[in-house]
Amino acid sequence: MGIVVRQSLKGTFVNYVGVVFGAFIQFYCVAAWLDKPVQGLLKVVYEAAALLSVLALMGSGSAGMRFFPLFKDKATGNHGFFYYYLLFPAIGLPLMTVLYVLLQDPILDYFNEKSPQFNEYFYYVLPLMVVLTFWQWWESFANIHLRIAIPKAIREIGMRVMMVGIYFSFYRGWIDVSGMIFAFIAAYGVCMLSTGIYSCHIGCTELKHDWKFVTPDLKQKVCRYSGFLMIATISGNVMYQLDLWMLTGVRGLYAAGIYTMAVYMAEVVNMPARNITPISNPLAAEAMKNGDIAKARDLYSQVSVHQMLASAILLLLIWINIDNIFEILPRRADGGYEAGKWAVLYLGLSKVIYSTLNFGNTLISFSKYYYWTLVVTVILTGLTICTNLLFIDGCHRDLYLFTLDIPALGLTGAALATLLTCFLSYCYQQFIVQVMIKANPFTWAHLRILLLVAVLFGVNLLVPDLSEVSPWLDLVVRSAVYVLVGTVLVYHLKISPQVESFLGKYLHRK
Repeated sequence: MGIVVRQSLKGTFVNYVGVVFGAFIQFYCVAAWLDKPVQGLLKVVYEAAALLSVLALMGSGSAGMRFFPLFKDKATGNHGFFYYYLLFPAIGLPLMTVLYVLLQDPILDYFNEKSPQFNEYFYYVLPLMVVLTFWQWWESFANIHLRIAIPKAIREIGMRVMMVGIYFSFYRGWIDVSGMIFAFIAAYGVCMLSTGIYSCHIGCTELKHDWKFVTPDLKQKVCRYSGFLMIATISGNVMYQLDLWMLTGVRGLYAAGIYTMAVYMAEVVNMPARNITPISNPLAAEAMKNGDIAKARDLYSQVSVHQMLASAILLLLIWINIDNIFEILPRRADGGYEAGKWAVLYLGLSKVIYSTLNFGNTLISFSKYYYWTLVVTVILTGLTICTNLLFIDGCHRDLYLFTLDIPALGLTGAALATLLTCFLSYCYQQFIVQVMIKANPFTWAHLRILLLVAVLFGVNLLVPDLSEVSPWLDLVVRSAVYVLVGTVLVYHLKISPQVESFLGKYLHRK
């Protein structure tokens, strides 16, 4: 775990700097300068391009991590690994472009009634898909070589600095919505090229390759693995983005704009997983390749504990300050974001579950039982569609034995559907992980984390309410007490030897 801790700490530092930028952008620039329908439009366009880019990669990220240990050999330029790795987006991008164009009519029909603005920017998705595909492709290449800090700095800091300029230009009237989307495509392109230049310095990028090394058996394994992974990726990404799309189609871009703010807050909860998981994946691939199940289980447990600890603490910090945050956010003529309060909680809880158990999916995908991920995601995609239909617009039906009466919950319903689907999917996934590779991440440390959260919530109830004086004052005081008490409790509860050692040095020095 040494390199995991080092790279994760660097990545965490970069992410925290990025969070500061992100908070400024989302809580001030976006909230003050953009109407909610425009916020929703930008989010839907980006998510559509992001989904297509994930599909265009054809599972290259996970396939690269799984099979790179077989190619790894400096003397031979890794047996042409870079050439074969490049084939994935070279094949995937044309396929996704054709698929997107063929689906134009049903897509336009779906958004036409409640969100016709999206239809005007239908083709803007394609160039954005291209730059996002290669940006993620280069990031995965860096992850394979156990380097995440610089790519994260480009994503979390570099991109966000450019975002401020783009939003300000729109606010000043220098560009319109079309110009803003074009500017984002250009900014993503700059980040993609920067990540590519860095990745060329840390790994072999020779196009020279050896066909003889890729035996028919190896080729069959790669194709089978990538094929299953791509189908699973379709279901998995649709499952996690369906809430936004269905909300946009049923309630319009205004609701999607409010939901975007809730999604951003939930992504802050997911921040630790974005640091630890990428650098842990290659280690898991190496362990599974060598048949070292004991090492894989230990890695699963450590990743689970650290990610649950960090995500749970962040979620509670956001939740105890949620009213202050909404009060502080700039208000435009189209209203505030209070309607997304419970969506923040439900989406945040889904991220805690994800952080705690998602590494089990990594172990399955790197094992010979990877095809089980397909079964899980296909079933749960159907569940996601049903729950979103029920919770967003409500349902009243007289069944044979009882009456089904679910109120229309709007964006709160979309978040609740996501939480329910996430909980069921990871329960089932953990069952598969337990049965197939006998890996269970849960230890007494997880119970101590729950105790920590309960105590911190109780301590928060004792803090006097200063919001009537100033929401800023209440937020600062409440957060300061929370961080102080939380730091001491994390140290004395001995949740993690690594965290205990780090805090011990800091606390003793103080």
